[in-house]
Amino acid sequence: MATRRQSAIPPQSKKSRPAAAPKQENKVPAPNLPKGEKEQQEAIERIDEVQNEIDRLNEQASEEILKIEQKYNKLRQPFFQTRSELIAKIPHFWVTTFINHPQVSALLGEEDEEAMRYLTRVEVIEFEDIKSGYRIDFYFDENPYFENKVLSKEFHLNESGDPSSKSTEIRWKSGKDLTKRSSQMQSDSNWQQEEPDSFFMWFADYPDVDVDELGEVIKEDIWPNPLQYYLFPDIDDDEGEAEDDEEEEGIDEDEYEDDGKEDKDDEKKEGKGDKGADD
Repeated sequence: MATRRQSAIPPQSKKSRPAAAPKQENKVPAPNLPKGEKEQQEAIERIDEVQNEIDRLNEQASEEILKIEQKYNKLRQPFFQTRSELIAKIPHFWVTTFINHPQVSALLGEEDEEAMRYLTRVEVIEFEDIKSGYRIDFYFDENPYFENKVLSKEFHLNESGDPSSKSTEIRWKSGKDLTKRSSQMQSDSNWQQEEPDSFFMWFADYPDVDVDELGEVIKEDIWPNPLQYYLFPDIDDDEGEAEDDEEEEGIDEDEYEDDGKEDKDDEKKEGKGDKGADD
């Protein structure tokens, strides 16, 4: 079984563009203000006017960026499809990728890993209006845990920007509900090893807030290039071997320098001995 790296998903705040400042009415400076204060007041009002123009341009830029994202999202689809077909030729690609990801692995129990070995394909589908949300689909082979062939979770943003989600109801086979088993393990006083909640709790109606960040991690970090996490341990091993080689080379150089110093010291001693004998 692949080595897992345990770490909790750090809270991730949603980045939103600040709303445009309400346009203030131009105020005529009071005539009795001192000259310095009058100039400051006029500068503040002018800054507010300029800021409104900046906000207007930012709004326009957001609309144009959205159109570009929609365009390239469509252009990427054939490549995603080809990649999925190639990934299907590699056994256990996705479970290995998730295990190697330092944040997702923190949500995987041992039995979750066994169930995820039947995972054959993952797809992230952004809605036509990208701002409104996306869906993640997990495709499974026939397995001893649940009846579903596909498990999905959708993320939506309403007009006010409030997030919501809905998930596929998992049809667990008898005695195989990993979400209940996780709860039983935590309540068992004899259970000494700390075990994370089941990965499949993510499909519950009211998931833990930290666990629900999993959608963003898959969409923004894993989906663009899952291969980097599938190969992650090999990259670590190569870097470790390179560091070991450098350390060994450093030790050899130190030993060589020490041997050279000893030879020079011996030559000096022999030179002094020969001189004393001649005297």
